[in-house]
Amino acid sequence: MGIEDRLAGIRDADLRAEVEAARGGFLFAQIVEHILHRQQVRDAEASAQGAVAGRRAGMGRDQRRRDAVREVIENQPTVPENLQHIHSVLALCGLPYRDPGPVREFSRDYGRNSLNLVAGRLKSPVTGEMEPQGLPYGPKARLVLLHLCTEAVRQRSPTIEVADSLSGFMREMGFAVTGGERGTIRQFKEQLNRLAACSMQIGLWDGHDQASTLNVPPFRSLDLWRPSAREGARDGEGAAWSRTVQFHQDFYDNLIRHALPVDIRAARAFSGSARKLDLLFWVGYRLRALQRPLRLTWTNLHGQFGAENACIRSFRQAFKTDVAHLCEVFPKLPVALDDGGMTLQPADPGMLLVPPRKGIRKMQAGKEGSL
Repeated sequence: MGIEDRLAGIRDADLRAEVEAARGGFLFAQIVEHILHRQQVRDAEASAQGAVAGRRAGMGRDQRRRDAVREVIENQPTVPENLQHIHSVLALCGLPYRDPGPVREFSRDYGRNSLNLVAGRLKSPVTGEMEPQGLPYGPKARLVLLHLCTEAVRQRSPTIEVADSLSGFMREMGFAVTGGERGTIRQFKEQLNRLAACSMQIGLWDGHDQASTLNVPPFRSLDLWRPSAREGARDGEGAAWSRTVQFHQDFYDNLIRHALPVDIRAARAFSGSARKLDLLFWVGYRLRALQRPLRLTWTNLHGQFGAENACIRSFRQAFKTDVAHLCEVFPKLPVALDDGGMTLQPADPGMLLVPPRKGIRKMQAGKEGSL
């Protein structure tokens, strides 16, 4: 290719300007060759972006989000800034998927273990009364827990500030921070208050003749305040907001020992679905410790994820869709579904949702069958 052909291949204005600045100088031909290479790299990147845009044009909004998250995770390594944390127990036993309404108690079994939640009350900064709070539910309650557990782990403190950081977290998860009666601020505040007011019990059974019940309320205190007129206007509503949350010391100590890392980029892909978040947490926990293939029947899976779907046939179809969406983000995930249920295969660290720390498989191997 002659020099004129090379010059003709350089089209971008900034690169053409570099050519003109070098014209007549020493090693002009070599400089042109280098600039042409940069133009070709740009062209290739633009072509690839165009192909991705064309492929995503036919996708729905949620599928586009999953595809974008997959691309980011595949091309950018997991770094500490990408990691959030949640208590491993909460990764195994989820909250209600939908609003339980006036129901004040919720129970769920997972294997030999059980979770029991009881709704509580909070002192109102407006009326001074102890006002009843409902049970926490849905994806926002799970995301609030993920955020609060993460802040406690990062700050190494059971007491954390949440007034501003939760709004930032909402934006990170793709939620517009809006006020008003139906705004996202109010929705997240409501779930935070429900979580802070509830009490939690975890029941453990060895399958023979020994059982124990652990009373582990997640929070010791929640500070509420009555917003000023300026603050209320900024929020678009007059509801109380929390400044600080203090974890119960026993829960915090246990969290530090059993914090499950979660890739925040993956959580963002499923931020609108409680069951998909549960599946993300649960699969991440299982695969970090798996030493041999794990087989789960549809009855097992229905007990774990289908508490609010009485018909196992419709649950199976919905669950297959959830697993397919998870695999869109993690194509190498060693998960297979068939007529009998699900099989999880031991995986190399690169296939896991979050690669385990060195030695974690050996440490957790003995715990695998007990949860």
